Amino acid sequence: MSLIGKLPGFLTGKVGIAAALVLGISAGGLGAALSVKTELPANATPDPAKFSVDPSNTPGFPKVKGGDFDLVDHNGNRRTSKNPEGKFQLLFFGYSNCKAICSMALPAIAEAVDLMEEMNAPITPILITVDPKRDTVEGLRKSVGDIHAKMVGLTGTEENLGVAYKAFNLEKKFLFEHVEEGAVYSHGSFIYLLDAEGNFKTLFAPVISPVRIAEISAGYIAEGAKSATN
Repeated sequence: MSLIGKLPGFLTGKVGIAAALVLGISAGGLGAALSVKTELPANATPDPAKFSVDPSNTPGFPKVKGGDFDLVDHNGNRRTSKNPEGKFQLLFFGYSNCKAICSMALPAIAEAVDLMEEMNAPITPILITVDPKRDTVEGLRKSVGDIHAKMVGLTGTEENLGVAYKAFNLEKKFLFEHVEEGAVYSHGSFIYLLDAEGNFKTLFAPVISPVRIAEISAGYIAEGAKSATN
């Protein structure tokens, strides 16, 4: 198992990009590790006793409360933080033309979604753009399917997007205009887990493996199902 695979869920310790670099994981090695297809054991099932985590924020990570947003999906339909499909959600802020952190986080999300399907714990992946000028409804419709068939791309007005950014402590900044790629932005790299009602549950640093994302997310799903039946 790779070093990344051995890292605990970040909520059990101060694990992040900086920690990964201290441990000797290069950016290239990290990208390669996240691009490799991983598998869960055949008997892996959502087990709250095994996968449950401390819901409180770990020191050094952002204080996130979450909150509702009112945006438009890649099919032109209004979308809030509440999932009309009634599933938990993996949320990431980025943009279609991003060649940096998005190229690591989005494939990890896609793989986690597939793993969770195998665990009978389906989840909806969501991308909220930080580049609404290029990530229009039409633009997202063309791009999100390349990430994952079930990916939902969200855009909106600067004002409505700002509400979403504030809810998740997301900071974005225009860096420069690339001669070929266009506008380049810096933006947050965390992956957020929301329940079906849009309530924030936890977040993942992008160095966390798809397997671990799937395990922790599935634990929350099972925990939520158990609470609903009590």
